[in-house]
Amino acid sequence: MKKNLSILALSGTLALGAFVGYGVNERSAAQNAAPVTAAQTTQGQMVQALATPPQAPLTQSYDGGRARTESEANTVNVVKARQGGLVYVSVTEKADASASPQAQLRKRMQEQMPFGFPFGDGASPFGDGGDGGGTPQPQTGTGSGFFVSSAGDIITNNHVVDGASEITIRVHGDKTEYKAKVIARAPDFDLALIRAEGLPKNLIQPIPLGDSSQLDVGLKAVAMGAPFGLDFSVSEGIISSLERTAPVGMQGIKQSLIQTDAAINPGNSGGPLLNSAGEVIGVNTQILTGGAGQSAGVGFAIPVNTVKKLLPQLQAGKGGVVQPPRMGITFTDISGLSPEQRKAAGLPENGALVQSVVPGSPAANASLQAGSNESIKLTNPATGQTTTVSTDGDLITAIDGQPITDDNSLQSAVLGKSMGDSVKLTVRRGGQTREVTVNLGDVTFPTAQQ
Repeated sequence: MKKNLSILALSGTLALGAFVGYGVNERSAAQNAAPVTAAQTTQGQMVQALATPPQAPLTQSYDGGRARTESEANTVNVVKARQGGLVYVSVTEKADASASPQAQLRKRMQEQMPFGFPFGDGASPFGDGGDGGGTPQPQTGTGSGFFVSSAGDIITNNHVVDGASEITIRVHGDKTEYKAKVIARAPDFDLALIRAEGLPKNLIQPIPLGDSSQLDVGLKAVAMGAPFGLDFSVSEGIISSLERTAPVGMQGIKQSLIQTDAAINPGNSGGPLLNSAGEVIGVNTQILTGGAGQSAGVGFAIPVNTVKKLLPQLQAGKGGVVQPPRMGITFTDISGLSPEQRKAAGLPENGALVQSVVPGSPAANASLQAGSNESIKLTNPATGQTTTVSTDGDLITAIDGQPITDDNSLQSAVLGKSMGDSVKLTVRRGGQTREVTVNLGDVTFPTAQQ
């Protein structure tokens, strides 16, 4: 059976440039079960932005028929202590927004994936009544999120709220719906920060953020969210792997993910994955469906350390988009060319061939050169669209000593870098190889290249 890796709601893949973000290198180590506190110096200036533990401690008490094992008691205690921090998210996109870029992206991704949002009220994913020819109706969907600060900041997936004309949230034990607004989005990491308007302070229960670098395969994982719109649902499993990478976010850049067998389904998007200490260790985002369009026991979560590094920027975002630094190039992965094409152009099997360099960008400042001979023509068999590849520009063969092996290598290699960091490129030009240092920064690509 063909397996499909599905984002729990919607996402997009746009391949441009070398984008930089925050990667997490998972390593095997003993888990520190102590919740995050203001006394921990490892969080630096971010301490004030992180959630603080609730007053009630997680205890390992249990009795007879209600919890027969210590593991059961722990799960019950985790759920009771953290359910107030879970947020049920509903989104609506206006009927007249069907021509918007976000709506078109949603439709395209719906056609490509086994499922997207769990849509309600009998509406099809495209808001046309189900047959594609009716009167456009508002599109609605559901997702999840969780509180990360006493100010009411809520983390969710970008694909849950991107393009929504209206966002409402509910919290556990309260049927009141509160309108929410996007504070900032980080599309390249599929994360967003939202905040509800008029939400009483007593309903804000932040969940402590753990440390995803201190995880081990086999540790407990508790997923909370709203699968298929069934709000405030809980499932339990273990951490199945810390060695998985998959395309994440609007650019589809491969990033490290936590694999879990806790049941995750559409609507779990943006919900927390918790450890036995009741700390967030990840944000549920994708599943491997096996073609069934639902949980097949292989789910993926964005490591919480990615959230912690992005959180200060998201909180200061003022409704904008948090963009990672870039080099300012577009390139062609030459491993995708045929052996005949590579031989004719004198190219090796792997590398990133620079096609354009944005003026004034870090790449331009490092004197990287783009090609211009347009010597190879490529035709997409599905669309018939033809593109050209120039072979006389710089060929990047390695970054920070790591060989470029596929179309994601260059972008994935710079994950974990911050604005102002530098990378060392191994570049071949005219038969000569040299080392080039590029200081990463903010780049605005020309509209035609976006």
